[in-house]
Amino acid sequence: MNELAKTIVDEMAAAMDKAVIHTESEFSKIRAGKAMPAMLDGIHAEMYGAKMELNALCSISAPDARTLLLTPFDKASIHPIEKAIVESHVGLNPQNDGVVIRITIPPMTEERRKNLMKMVKSEGEAGKVTVRNLRKDCNEKIRKLKGDGVSEDELKEAETKVQLVTDKHIEKIDHLLIAKEKEVMTI
Repeated sequence: MNELAKTIVDEMAAAMDKAVIHTESEFSKIRAGKAMPAMLDGIHAEMYGAKMELNALCSISAPDARTLLLTPFDKASIHPIEKAIVESHVGLNPQNDGVVIRITIPPMTEERRKNLMKMVKSEGEAGKVTVRNLRKDCNEKIRKLKGDGVSEDELKEAETKVQLVTDKHIEKIDHLLIAKEKEVMTI
């Protein structure tokens, strides 16, 4: 395969890896009935005159499958942390005892599980669309090489490689999707 085409394919593969990682990250934010510290990612509390991530203000752990335990590094931050969780509309009810914040994760209803399945499938499809768009862009770049002295055989070889890399990344997303669907539907 032509060196320029190889470089284009390698760049596409790296971008596809990022798309898979992003999809996995989005899946981790979908609550599946188990207490996971990632459930609180993206929540910011007002502290020290600035918005700060919760994990910068406290340690977050899951001592069991139904409880999150937040231990503030500074006792003065307990109320701003609690307020941020309530205002985030993630559907969690924090309770503080003056030292730590406990969040009990309620069991999910069947209707909630079905809604989460829709979200999971939507995120999975978004990841696949991103991978396919990267494939399309890469194939266009490779076709433009035709005028730069690249032979038809090298172009076909590059396009075949692009498809193989794409299939591999779509398969990774499918595996993530299946695992998340199983996690959501497990009672």
